[in-house]
Amino acid sequence: MIADHGHPSRIGWQLPPFYCPFDRAAVHAEAAELERRAVEWIDAFGFYPDATERVWGLATHSADFSCRIIPDGDVEPLLLFIEWNYWANAVDDWQDSATAISTASITDHSIRLARAIEAPGSAMLPDSPLTAALDDLVTRTRALLTPFQLRRFSEGARDWLFGAGWQAANAERGVMPSVNDFAAVGALANGTRFSLTWSDVANRIHLGPDVLYSAPVQALTDAAGFIVSADNDLFSYNKDDDQEPWEQNWINVIAHQNGCSPRDALPEAVALRDRVMTLFVRLRDRLAKDADEQLGRYLVSLEHYVAGSIAWQNRAPRYASPRNRNALPVEGASFGITWRDTPSDPSTQPPPIPALARWWRHLEG
Repeated sequence: MIADHGHPSRIGWQLPPFYCPFDRAAVHAEAAELERRAVEWIDAFGFYPDATERVWGLATHSADFSCRIIPDGDVEPLLLFIEWNYWANAVDDWQDSATAISTASITDHSIRLARAIEAPGSAMLPDSPLTAALDDLVTRTRALLTPFQLRRFSEGARDWLFGAGWQAANAERGVMPSVNDFAAVGALANGTRFSLTWSDVANRIHLGPDVLYSAPVQALTDAAGFIVSADNDLFSYNKDDDQEPWEQNWINVIAHQNGCSPRDALPEAVALRDRVMTLFVRLRDRLAKDADEQLGRYLVSLEHYVAGSIAWQNRAPRYASPRNRNALPVEGASFGITWRDTPSDPSTQPPPIPALARWWRHLEG
């Protein structure tokens, strides 16, 4: 277990047991080599300004994340995805910093990033190592992805940037969103479609738009994104609990709405997450009955996305030895999570949260 440094945790370090009925040990066989190549790429562009920033950047364990959610994918697209994740985490840390908290600065930066991805050569970003790295990523991405995949990737990047802007606007106004609003919008900032595009590319999954964008498949995708986002809010809670105003996350949003402490809100946060996991399993099973080979593989990729994200965060120093409590990442730090075989909330009914409840209607024929 991890001891507190600086100030006590509002929710503690021992997280509740995780309900996740999927393969939790899967990881790509080339993970170590892929990480080596990605770090070599990072150092070639030098986008960490000093040794301390570099060690914290690598503490995201972005290679481990990518290799756990895509444990069987082709090596070259997986490497590109890993590099995108290291780059995106560097941008995310800038967006979370005190000097960049204004909605205006994040909105301006976000539209410039979006246009750099969608319209390379627009010269909307200042010269910097991160910009040079982005140009390299965009060039290689556009050469590798089909037009349809590129469109999906661009939309996923917009999701992430749009979600970050919404959260910045709330913080600037001193507003903690409602549970329903956060359930509807909060997961955007998690970048689900950003990641799943690369899962499809590396796994050679090619779903036609009529299948991929069908309401039941999108509901399942959104449910997976919600679960991953809710889990991230558990793992990252202690990393962000020094922020003022309080960080917008699933626990604080519930605590604010219920007028209780974060520790008291934790069981409800986990129960709602588990109820969505139950919905995910049921809807996945319903879709699998009539799925062709491509859709079947997409359903498995969503399972890897959910389970791999948990396994990665459990041991990522970014979360297990966070920077607001440690001068440097702690090697071998871990939450030491445990697992449960059944959901903490056994209900199979939709919760009284419209943004979540809408997924349940896709369980029927």
